[in-house]
Amino acid sequence: MSLLDWFDDRRRVKESTNKSRFQSKNDGSKGLWTQCDSCNNVLYIKHLKENQHVCTTCGYHLRMSSTDRIQCLVDEGTWIPLFTELTPTDPLSFKDKRAYAERLVDAQNTTGLKDAIQTGLGKVNGHTFVLGTMDFAFMGGSMGSVVGEKITRLIEYATEKNLPVVIVCASGGARMQEGIFSLMQMAKISSALHRHKTLTKNLYIPILTYPTTGGVTASFAMLGDMIIAEPKALIGFAGRRVIEQTLQEQLPKNFQTAEYLLQHGLVDLIIPRLLLKQALAEIFEMYTLPVKEKISV
Repeated sequence: MSLLDWFDDRRRVKESTNKSRFQSKNDGSKGLWTQCDSCNNVLYIKHLKENQHVCTTCGYHLRMSSTDRIQCLVDEGTWIPLFTELTPTDPLSFKDKRAYAERLVDAQNTTGLKDAIQTGLGKVNGHTFVLGTMDFAFMGGSMGSVVGEKITRLIEYATEKNLPVVIVCASGGARMQEGIFSLMQMAKISSALHRHKTLTKNLYIPILTYPTTGGVTASFAMLGDMIIAEPKALIGFAGRRVIEQTLQEQLPKNFQTAEYLLQHGLVDLIIPRLLLKQALAEIFEMYTLPVKEKISV
């Protein structure tokens, strides 16, 4: 399923289902109930958050905010935000149906974020690492100049402090409203990652979630030492329909899913969200062991 197909599917579900009876009248976007995108089962939001936004009926991994991601991956009381002062601008004075500046303000008011990523320093089971987590609710998690700059600075900070890097990817790709300013972030981030690996020999782990597409997939999402994906995550560059029209052939139904990519060697591990924090802790623990302790006779 391409990103456009996903948007169409979401729109059809919203049009066919009256959710108002499950939501608070005072806050329609944050009511008491929601619906699973996969099985359409009605879910109590409090219980869903406690289960890290994984459907208790079918196990489907629903979208998750960057703040919830941080709470689930980082030890309590250890999170230190970094580079929070960076805010987006409108270098091209871009306007389609609405001005880009207006879209930015709307996204900031809706999410409470300055842009589509949060970056910082934290610990998991005592292991210090830097974390960047993208937020799809902010303009589809698109990568503009601020997102690219924050990720680059985060990697450079990790290089200076000799720390592992983890980036949670949730993005539709480059932000078209910033044109080449957005596209150049792909090369900038990739260069910072190369320097980090060369100078520190430390880990870089991207975590691919639904969706990870476009320029993010074409750059830092696929440059990890160990690439982890969530179950059934949509991962790809071009949309399914574009590929089918170009190749003039039908693609498999599971094309661009995490499972398909694992089968073809583009992803190293698929880890359910509820096990992800412990998995990171074990990876860091194994990686920091002395060589003689890693080898069993």
